[in-house]
Amino acid sequence: MRRIVLAGLVTALLAGCGAESPPENETRPAPTQTIGGEPAAKKPAPRAQLPLGGTAIFPKYRVVAYYGTAGTGTLGVLGEAAPDKMLPKLRRAARGFAGDRKVQAAYELIATVAQAKPGKDGDYSQMIDERKIKQYVDHARKNKVLIILDLQPGRGRFLPQAERLEKFLVQPHVGLALDPEWRMPKGKVPGKTIGTVGAAEVNEVSAYVSGLVRRHALPEKLFVLHQFRSSMLPDVQRIAKRPGLAMVQHVDGFGTRAEKNATWHRLRRPKQFHLGYKLFYDEDVKRYQAKDVLRFKPVPELISFQ
Repeated sequence: MRRIVLAGLVTALLAGCGAESPPENETRPAPTQTIGGEPAAKKPAPRAQLPLGGTAIFPKYRVVAYYGTAGTGTLGVLGEAAPDKMLPKLRRAARGFAGDRKVQAAYELIATVAQAKPGKDGDYSQMIDERKIKQYVDHARKNKVLIILDLQPGRGRFLPQAERLEKFLVQPHVGLALDPEWRMPKGKVPGKTIGTVGAAEVNEVSAYVSGLVRRHALPEKLFVLHQFRSSMLPDVQRIAKRPGLAMVQHVDGFGTRAEKNATWHRLRRPKQFHLGYKLFYDEDVKRYQAKDVLRFKPVPELISFQ
């Protein structure tokens, strides 16, 4: 049975960064061209590229991620040190997972952390310092790494939290993950119960992110749903497929190989989603190695380490 690890309130939560300065030399738009006195049809903007090229993540890449939040290793390996220190370790861990694909390194950063107390707004969730999010997003972009912003909304809803991150989500290398474990029913407290989310709420978030991809001519984005119990996504079959999103069912849960195998076989829905799989450095017993994961059927397309 999965052990519930609840994070304390992330320290040093400060106001976000200020707005960027306008360019010094602002240029006027070019005059509209006409054909036969009528305005010429506007060419669609070219789609932005993924960090390692192209506009589709799968099946070209296998994504390998470190999971956690900024400034602490309690919630996962990613936060054990600054990103420039963790990236070489991630690249080493990812090497063996290529198989017949190219490996794409990724950070999965917990951007909103579930809390044991309601906080000022009563939703039992707190966004980490926005400057820390920007640090990871910028570092990922400069180093050709994908980044997935993970939401633990407490008693709140996923969509308002996602909307607060729009300035990051409109960047080509930034995806989103929803973690139903930390989506609390009314009256429940994170850490004392396993959460749940319905398809309708997932669908409103995926529609929002798909809209960003369309409006900003972005490449495909990772849209990840974490799950280790069927109750976390009770009507999973009603979750809609969205254009522009690589929708991943990420099968979590630690334990022995037999326990993890049972969870994998019970939950996976390869006809509906791309599949993800989590490996735990400390909690897994006889942790699967890359060569073992590449024997899974089907082989997971997103592997993360916690």
